[in-house]
This record gives sequence, C-alpha cells and structure tokens, in this order.
Amino acid sequence: MAELPRAVRQAMPLAREVAVEVAKQYGVCIRPVPLKRLDIETGRWEIVDVPCGATLDAKCQPCAKRNRQLRMAQCREGWHLDQEPTVTPDDSTDDQRWLVEFRADLQARRDQADALGEETADWDAAIEGIDIEINEAGMRGSVLGRTVPKRTRSTRRRQDAPNLPKRKMADTTLGRTFQSSDGKVYRPSLFVTLTLPSYGKVRDGVPVDPETYDYARAARDALHFSKLVDRFVQNLRRVAGYDVQYFATVEPQKRLAPHLHMAIRGTLPRADVKQIAAATYHQVWWPAADVVRFDGEHLPVCQDGAGYLDPDTGEVLPTWDEALDQLDADQDAEPLHIIRFGEQIDVKGVLAGTPDADQCIRYLSKYLTKSLSDSLDTDNPARREHAARMVDALRFEPCSPRCPNWLRYGIQPKDAKQGMTPGACRSKAHKPDHLGHGGRRVLVSRKWSNKTLAEHRQDRRTWVLEALGQTAQPTDSHRYVWKPVPVGDANVSPLAIRLLRSVAERQRWRAHMAKLQAEADGQGPWTSEEAA
Repeated sequence: MAELPRAVRQAMPLAREVAVEVAKQYGVCIRPVPLKRLDIETGRWEIVDVPCGATLDAKCQPCAKRNRQLRMAQCREGWHLDQEPTVTPDDSTDDQRWLVEFRADLQARRDQADALGEETADWDAAIEGIDIEINEAGMRGSVLGRTVPKRTRSTRRRQDAPNLPKRKMADTTLGRTFQSSDGKVYRPSLFVTLTLPSYGKVRDGVPVDPETYDYARAARDALHFSKLVDRFVQNLRRVAGYDVQYFATVEPQKRLAPHLHMAIRGTLPRADVKQIAAATYHQVWWPAADVVRFDGEHLPVCQDGAGYLDPDTGEVLPTWDEALDQLDADQDAEPLHIIRFGEQIDVKGVLAGTPDADQCIRYLSKYLTKSLSDSLDTDNPARREHAARMVDALRFEPCSPRCPNWLRYGIQPKDAKQGMTPGACRSKAHKPDHLGHGGRRVLVSRKWSNKTLAEHRQDRRTWVLEALGQTAQPTDSHRYVWKPVPVGDANVSPLAIRLLRSVAERQRWRAHMAKLQAEADGQGPWTSEEAA
C-alpha cells in the first residue's frame, strides 16, 4: 500500500482518541482507578477498576453524567413522598454491646492510672483502637459524643431583621394535602430559588464599573453561603411547623455569585417563604480580618513548641482559641461579616407527576456535570478579568478557622502547622474552579428519600444485573478490604486495554437491555442507555 501524503495522514483521527470517544458514548469511565480488593470470606485478591466518580472529586464526563442521573433519581424519589420515611435504627447486637462494655472497662482503667499519676499513653492507644472497632462493627458516631464545649453567643435577633412567626412542631416530614371538589387529593411541593444581594451594577455578567464593584463582600458571601442556607432551613422549619425536607443544588450566576435552587417537600404560602428569606441572616463571629499585620516577606516565623511568632518582637501570636476568647470578652464586638439573601427570590408550586416537576428536576441537576467555573465565557476577555479579580479577592480571605490566611492578620490558625503561608491555602474554596464555594454542591436533607447516594447507585446496579440475569454482588461494606495498586504493577493492564474491555461489556449489556425492553415495552426505572 502506497504511503499516504503527510497532510492526509495528519487529518486522520488518532485511533486512541477514537477509542476514548467510543468509551464516552457507552458511558465507560475514561479515568478508572485500579484498586486491589480482598474478599474476607473467600480470601481471594483481585484487581478492580473503580470509576473515578467514586474516588475523586474531579469526575470524567461519563461519571459526571452517571452521577447526574443518580441525583435526578434521588430528587424524584423523595420530592413528593406520601408516607413517612423509615429512619428507626437497628437494635444493637451482642457483639456491639460487648465492645461498648470493653470500652467502659478500658476507660475506667485509664482514669485509675491517671489518678495515680501513671503514664496513660498505652491506655489512650488502646481506647483509640477500640473506638475504631466500634465504628467498624456498624455503630455510628463516638461513644463519648461531643467532648469539646461548643462556643455560643447571644441568640437575640438583630434589630434590623424582621421577626418570624414560630409554630408548634409536628412530628412529620410530609406537607399538607388539599382535596378538590371532585374528591381528588393533591400534595403540592415547592421549588425555590434564592440569590445573593447586588455588589454593583452588572451587564452580561460583568461589572459595569469594576472599581466600585464590592469584590470583598462578594468573596465573603461566597465563602459563607452554605451557612446562610443552613439558617434558611432552620427558619423554614420553625415557620412551617414540621421537619421540612429538601434537595438543593448550588450553581453560579453569570456574575459568578453562587445561588441556590431548592426542591422542598410540602408547601407554604409564597409570602411566608419570601418573608423567611428576607429575615434570614448569618453572622460570622470570627476575629477581625480587615487590618493586615504581616505581608510579603514580612511573615510570622514558626518555632517548634511555641507556634508562630512575630518576626520583629518574637512575641507568640494569639492562638485561634485565644482570639475567640478575646472576642467573647468584648461586649461591644461586631461580627466579622453578616451575610443575607438578595431581593430576587422565586417561589413556584409543583405537583407530582407533572411536566413542571420533571422540568424542575432537570433544572436542579443541569450543572452537576460541570465545575462552577465552567460557566465562564472563555472567549470574553471581560469575563475572564472579572473572574481573575474575584479569585484575587478570595486569595487572602480566611475560609475556615484552619486557613493559613489568619497569619496575615496576626492570629495563629486552629491546629497551626509548620509551613503555613498566607495566600497559599489549599482549600478548594480558594481555587478558581470553585469561586469561593468550598461546601457541597448538592444538599440533601437526611429524611429526603431515606437512602444515600450509594444506596441509589446500588438500586440501579441491582436492577440492571437482575435484568441481565446476573447475580448481584454482596453489598456488605465490611466484607472487602481495599488497597491501592502500586504504580507499574504488572497485573494491571494498560488503560487502553481496560477501556476496550469495558466497551465490549457495555455492548453486550445494551444489546441484552434493548432486547428486554422490546419484549417488555420498556418497563423499569431506567432506559437501556442510562442503565448502562
């Protein structure tokens, strides 16, 4: 065969890239993580490809799409429940009770040694080990519960915030029902959109005057947005008078400020929801972070055993707890920041099984396949500059008590470690891909569908395997031990080979699913493409 001209060969697609595209079309993870899995019951080791969506924050396109489908199923299943979800814990087993009794005995021996002035390190290590065994035995939380007292401040509402009515709480998560004249019963729910206030006039998502745009306030609002949402839910439940359940997603607006879409089970008058949003605020009771004490090369010095010192005087900087103690002692102290919702609030009633409900579910999950920064118009220089200014405003803002940026303002971060540098916080809130929002993008209340995302994923997998006539694998999380595979392990096939094997498996699945759908007229919760 004669050699083709170079221009013709360069115009041909690369076979490897075509293989990746085919894998995407079949929903195959293109960045699988190989892990070694030990089956404790059989003693068998095997190497399993785990989708990147189950192990990494950054998901490939097929995993992000699959995650979106799971979230849609989770939202749909819990939005219009007509029966209370079952949340009664299982009874404890004999083994679990024995572990707690053994833990009590260790604690008594440790306390006795401490009272006699003896070394307790060995007892502490033994107690730590038994605490791990308690959780591995299927018990949640810690035996001791909260051991550090929680700091509290006055709960008196601010004078500039309107008061809200408070109703007696009913032990239910279901909303009201309404009966029409023909006897049909309706159980409506709500779809609410909440935004942040204005920081300056914008046009097409870009500030008209960047010099007057309040980037500092926008940055702090983005950092503490999740706390404001928590306050809104608390106020919503107090006014509604029942345990309101919700499914919400956080998305960026064109101006790069986060806003919230929330599906709420049950209904309230629109005026009440808007009143609740207007009366909701969150006060950030942190030390002052407005006066820069250390900058550039003039930074605090870390000394072993003492913490961070003032480079000029050698004085130890106040620790995080000491700074909070000073704040608590000051009766005239003001919060570092107060965050409120903006005036743009949308409240929409939704009925189960209607096109509006399906449209809202799709809208809730619309951006879950993208990062927060994907909304940027990379071809628009003004938007890129706006994003760069937002990232710059976030650079030195403290994002948490452990943020290294506190050193810039003369305070040691909580649990300070050597090597901390202001402006170099590794929290995702400071990364351009997150634009200040360091919390979860999907917020689901505990009694929404009575299932975790992993359980929804298992439901989907079980349905597919049953349809294919295969036996579902055990779901006991304690049956397997997982270990990372060393780089260059000869037992791990090249990525291209693993992708081709997965594509071939998906081809068989889809062919069988298509045959079953043709026979059963598409019965089941998933289409063949979604299931695969």
